[in-house]
Amino acid sequence: MEIVNKVAQSKLEVFDLEDYFPKASVVEMDISIWLEEGFILKEKDFRTKLSQHNWEQYQNKFVAITCTTEAILPAWAKILVASYVIPYASFVCEGTSKDILVQYYQDKLATLDYTLYQDKPVILKGCSKKAVPNEAYIIALQHLQKVAKSIMYGEACSAVPLYKKVV
Repeated sequence: MEIVNKVAQSKLEVFDLEDYFPKASVVEMDISIWLEEGFILKEKDFRTKLSQHNWEQYQNKFVAITCTTEAILPAWAKILVASYVIPYASFVCEGTSKDILVQYYQDKLATLDYTLYQDKPVILKGCSKKAVPNEAYIIALQHLQKVAKSIMYGEACSAVPLYKKVV
């Protein structure tokens, strides 16, 4: 008796978010290090510390600008920090490393051509080896649901149905 791999013969398309994971390293920049006692922003001192910082260390990196203390900051503080890091970094946002990945996926997935998945069953591949945030799966689902016949999550051998187009 011949063993037939029905998964390999199916028209199932796999959408793997790891294929789009950024190649650059992701770093969180904690601006509390430039605040007095980690909480108080003195504008002159803050600007001096920013001007003396080694910004080249962020070359080609994804930088998430955050503050790990409960400091109350003026709106311009993180924007000013961003103005220094933007010339070096590949991608900059306010928040955590997870926030930057969510924003990156939001931008990246909006630019893709989804016609390959038109009227086909799609598996949104789970079990990532990389830190793909759960929000990225929802973003991908929003795009795929417009074109796919059906969408499942996981692996071909154990997929969980998520969506089926009503005809």
